[in-house]
Amino acid sequence: MPMDQLAELPATELRRLIGRREVSPVELLESCIARIERLDPAVNAIAARCFARARAEARAAEAAVQRGEPLGRLHGLPVGIKDLQDTAGLLTTHGSPLYRDHVPKADSAQVALVRRAGAIVVAKTNVPEFGAGANSRNPVWGATGNPFDPELNAGGSSGGSAAALACDMLPICTGSDTGGSLRIPAALCGVVGFRPSPGLVPMDGRGLGWTPISVLGPMGRNVADTRLLFAAQLGVDDRDPLSQPLDPDRAGSHRPLDLGGLRVAWTTDFGQCPVGNEVRDLMRARMKRIAHLFHRCEEVSFDFGEADRCFDVIRALNFVARHKETYDRDRAQLGPNIRANYEIGAAMSLADAAWAHAEQTKLFRRFQGTFRDYDLVMAPTTPVSPFPWRQLYLESLDGVRLRNYYHWLALTYFITLTTNPAIALPCGTDGKGMPFGLQVIGRFRGDLALLDAAEELEQVFARMPELGRPRPDLQRLAAPRPELKSIVTAPPPASAFS
Repeated sequence: MPMDQLAELPATELRRLIGRREVSPVELLESCIARIERLDPAVNAIAARCFARARAEARAAEAAVQRGEPLGRLHGLPVGIKDLQDTAGLLTTHGSPLYRDHVPKADSAQVALVRRAGAIVVAKTNVPEFGAGANSRNPVWGATGNPFDPELNAGGSSGGSAAALACDMLPICTGSDTGGSLRIPAALCGVVGFRPSPGLVPMDGRGLGWTPISVLGPMGRNVADTRLLFAAQLGVDDRDPLSQPLDPDRAGSHRPLDLGGLRVAWTTDFGQCPVGNEVRDLMRARMKRIAHLFHRCEEVSFDFGEADRCFDVIRALNFVARHKETYDRDRAQLGPNIRANYEIGAAMSLADAAWAHAEQTKLFRRFQGTFRDYDLVMAPTTPVSPFPWRQLYLESLDGVRLRNYYHWLALTYFITLTTNPAIALPCGTDGKGMPFGLQVIGRFRGDLALLDAAEELEQVFARMPELGRPRPDLQRLAAPRPELKSIVTAPPPASAFS
């Protein structure tokens, strides 16, 4: 295979070929770097780079293979790390001018685990400022365009990771998810994003350690690649009070199951989420198309109570904990999304916080009741087709003004509140030719069963032309898009491009 095509192979296949000495980690890295240099100017998915260090690590990885040493789960695989996660010696900006020169001295817990498994960190991937919102644009790196149309939004906050995967620039990438940040960009870019149960992937940097709203997780171009990375991210860490064990070998291995034995509940909107009419119609059509695969497949009504207000409070508590000092010192240093979140939280009372946690508990218990009768829940991942990246967020839908800048993410943040594992699975395209992502939700702590089911679904979808994973036309991405950098106000230092 020509070297420039190596990066297109699945991560699982690349790892097997490296272990058999049929692919060199050096050749694979060069293939990824060549694709980054050729395609990234069109989508702006990649933030800080460390190509020189990665090349040295690839040579060391190749030497280890030649010596016959034991190889890690990700040995020799290039990886992109979301720019909210600390990487030793590599710029980590959080998409904020406050951190435009920030070079951590140590890796975060999950980055350390990924590196320990043999992965080679190649670059950081783009995010919204501090991960706030689902449009990956910030004043340090600019905006990430959707690989299917760079004028459109790639989603967020793991938008850089999703776009890099869709363009085959990297075989695996990390992400994180509070209101949908793994699932939404995966759906908009036609890749896989998995939100695991809280505590499985350690979050040593979480300020409110006992709050399960945010998780770290994997992204890949297919389910097998995604779970390969997930298995490497797993680990108990005493800096994360929610940390819990899960067998990496079981997590990384598919166990065949019969879809015909599964009972599936589905919904277009969980009873109250804003969803465009086109997506509602498409979801109904998709479920009609695949209903025969299951023992039962039924549209179900859900009671999510005051989930919007509940998420407002719990999300805002995290922003107050993180940004109070900066806001008090100079609020102008924070972007509009960050200020809005902080101000919502600062106006709340202890009574609001107590109510929100009580409401979340009620929502959790009601939702778990669904799994007495069903094995999976399915819903759309996003309520609309991707909109232009210049539009910071979705202000209205079908003529109805939305509550705030993140209300359009309700399909995913409702599931965040329940803490159930969820995966965004490519499921063909919408009426505009853009990727459609099916959100598949598993039982409480049912991560492995969900991954098994998702892998089976993916295999079936691949045999149904209208449901298979869509691929962007990479030939159309040959031309650079300098406008993606037009919002940069605090460019990173030159050292970020080594």
